[in-house]
Amino acid sequence: MSRAPKPLSLPTTLARQIWLRAQRLDTREPFGKGAQAVTEAVDHLGYVQIDTINVIERCHHHILFSRIPSYRRADLRYAQSVDKSVFEYWTHALSYVRSGDFRFFLPAMREHKREGHRWYASVTPADTRKVMRLLRAGPLTIRDIEDDVLTEKEHLWQSRKPSKRALQLAFYTGVATISARQGMLKTYDLMVRHFGWDKLPKPASPREITAYLLDRALRSQGVVSLDSICHLDAPSKKAVASLIAPRVRRGELVPVAIEGAGKQEHWAQPATLEPHEVSPDLVHILSPFDPLIIQRKRTNLIFGYNHLFEAYVPKAKRKLGYFALPVLVGDEIVAALDLKTDRQAKKLLMQKWTWLGQGKKTAGRKELKQKIEDELDRFERFQLAE
Repeated sequence: MSRAPKPLSLPTTLARQIWLRAQRLDTREPFGKGAQAVTEAVDHLGYVQIDTINVIERCHHHILFSRIPSYRRADLRYAQSVDKSVFEYWTHALSYVRSGDFRFFLPAMREHKREGHRWYASVTPADTRKVMRLLRAGPLTIRDIEDDVLTEKEHLWQSRKPSKRALQLAFYTGVATISARQGMLKTYDLMVRHFGWDKLPKPASPREITAYLLDRALRSQGVVSLDSICHLDAPSKKAVASLIAPRVRRGELVPVAIEGAGKQEHWAQPATLEPHEVSPDLVHILSPFDPLIIQRKRTNLIFGYNHLFEAYVPKAKRKLGYFALPVLVGDEIVAALDLKTDRQAKKLLMQKWTWLGQGKKTAGRKELKQKIEDELDRFERFQLAE
């Protein structure tokens, strides 16, 4: 039996470059413009997370803006509702996913249809019949349903409207999809009608889904671990590990030891390990839900930055602020900005500016601050547009 290859030593500076390259944050306009750029960005990243917090623009728009400088919200609406090249479903959170990946999510939909969904156990057959009758008549929003008798919530985020819970259950079972959004108001439609299908596609096999998870992570992360591949999906780790081992034996993957990672194993494709310098003039004001930030332990390992999400922390105990945004300059996270969009006054408000890492050094601080302020001007225009 051949011995496993010794891991290659990987300094965090190189791991950083590889991850930024995989995230397409190392170049100014990696995906081009328009709705096609949205589709390509979602395809490359694997998913773009959706969240309701809107103290600044919601994270799905923000994540796309970070990689598509000319991004307009209408581009995402077109991709979702007209071109239908992206759709919404659950990854580690509610997200936009490439429509071409639909079959990898169909087994989860079928499981929810067969066994129910723990969040919507209170949905009654009568609730389901009601929303299905309405859906068959045409697309609808929850505002179109005015005759619900409100009920008590079973958990914090649950709606008091039985019809809304029934619509959400139809979404998770794959009967309905979100065909459009206006802000956070969702329009639901029958899945097959929205996509113009006679029937749903053939579902992916368990092994195909495992390969999808691994390949998605390799594409968007560059260097991967079981934790990063299976973010908030621990049950998939065993199956993913069983695919990694033969790829290592065939030389398709290389074990790497990231500086400071201890015993945590990482892997990369050999071609990925080439150095790739990032321009020190590139500035990105990132969402706390950005794929570069959302896996906190990984971000801390590779960037030496432990992001604090303090929206639910009492004000007196906050260190960075209610909704702090990490600032990436070149390949360093140098600051966190707590911003708020005042849409009535049409201005972006600076709540707090915290210098981090290299940003704490006084040498070159004036030039660094000017770079960030230039990007803040662009960021403000994006916040107030449309």
